[in-house]
Amino acid sequence: MTDLDASVVNIALPVISKSLSINMSVAELIVSSYLIIICIALLPFGKLSDKIGKNKIFNAGVILFVIGSLLCGISVNIAFLITSRIIQGIGAAMTMSTNNGIITEVFPDNERGQALGWIGSFVALGMIAGPGIGGMILQYLSWEYIFWINVPIGIIMIIMGMNILPNKQNKNNIDTDKSGIILSMLSILGIFIYIYSGQQLGYTNIILLIIIILSIIMLIAFISLERKCKSPLVDMNIFKNKDFSVGIITAIIIFITNNFYMVLTPFYLENARNLSAGISGAIMMVLPIVQIITSPITGKLSDKFGEIKLTIIGLAIILIAQMFLAFSNLDTNIEFYVLSIGILGLGNSIFQSPNNSMIMGSINKSELGIAGSMNSLSRNIGMVLGNTLATSLLFIAMSKISNTQVNNFNGTHKLLYISGQKFVYILGSILILISLIISIFHFIKIKKAEE
Repeated sequence: MTDLDASVVNIALPVISKSLSINMSVAELIVSSYLIIICIALLPFGKLSDKIGKNKIFNAGVILFVIGSLLCGISVNIAFLITSRIIQGIGAAMTMSTNNGIITEVFPDNERGQALGWIGSFVALGMIAGPGIGGMILQYLSWEYIFWINVPIGIIMIIMGMNILPNKQNKNNIDTDKSGIILSMLSILGIFIYIYSGQQLGYTNIILLIIIILSIIMLIAFISLERKCKSPLVDMNIFKNKDFSVGIITAIIIFITNNFYMVLTPFYLENARNLSAGISGAIMMVLPIVQIITSPITGKLSDKFGEIKLTIIGLAIILIAQMFLAFSNLDTNIEFYVLSIGILGLGNSIFQSPNNSMIMGSINKSELGIAGSMNSLSRNIGMVLGNTLATSLLFIAMSKISNTQVNNFNGTHKLLYISGQKFVYILGSILILISLIISIFHFIKIKKAEE
């Protein structure tokens, strides 16, 4: 539901901006405020869930998300709507920070991969269903129902959560790292303000440069504090766990490169190949459909054969698909392009379920909340960086090649776009290759340790 809400609102932005008499740059805050608050709140709620119980945080998060959804639908101005979206985001962060931990806690080791695979399927389902559901709602109902659809679903989840999830009482006496929470939240907020605002104001804007410098200073201070704190928000020793650190690094890279595909594909299909929005949308649905079908299967395979082997296979398949996309041009057969997307979806399925299982299985049960939060944070950071880098790198490449400033592509100069797209995908392929090499070396070290 929370992943669905991240994608369903995008399609309603033009309607909402017209209804509330705001421009599109302001309307973008409806989406960005939700994503930013999730990233800010994930770590604190992950730590809190280790202290008072994951199920309590999860159920409270669903309740808060439903309240936020209800308030979004009755918003009469943009300030009220953004405030309601922040409430939604807090609720979403509470559920995202705990769902992987709950799964890992409830299921035995030999079933964990398959269970996390189902989580991956539902994440993909949120990606695929959002635009379609949003379009159908807007065709027959007003934009308010984009948010109100969450209310009945959320109520059902609240009832199920309170009756099905075990009411486990945590006995962890964990102090609250207030300084760490403040530093982490401010540094993440500053970094995201720089990323989002830089697209509009330019990344060399003096105010934004001050913000990013202060954010980096606070991030360094946060890391230094966590190393000395008796009960840190994030125990930095967690990164000495190679399964965890390799899993997080590769997850960030893959979500960055996946969002290269998500951003560039509509440009390629609609503007470069002149396909309709409907056909383009149907083609893009291939990736999440493949993930939905295969994620539980690959999760089960990881339980049987081990996570690291499958993550390496998945990364190799993703690399092949990314290279296919890199060399797509105006003459590429559409059926072959669809096949490339299907291969990308298969690679993601083979990688993500085992990688999630490797991350969560490498951590002590007392730290599952913060580990789940880090896992979700890596996904969101990858999405934001991928979205920003895709357009920035595309237009930088197009500008360099043409020796003129390019900041848009509306279907003219198609060959120039193809060159820019190739540049972005090749950089993505290099990132994937780096993550593949890291994973292979990690696998070799594991084998040597076993011997």
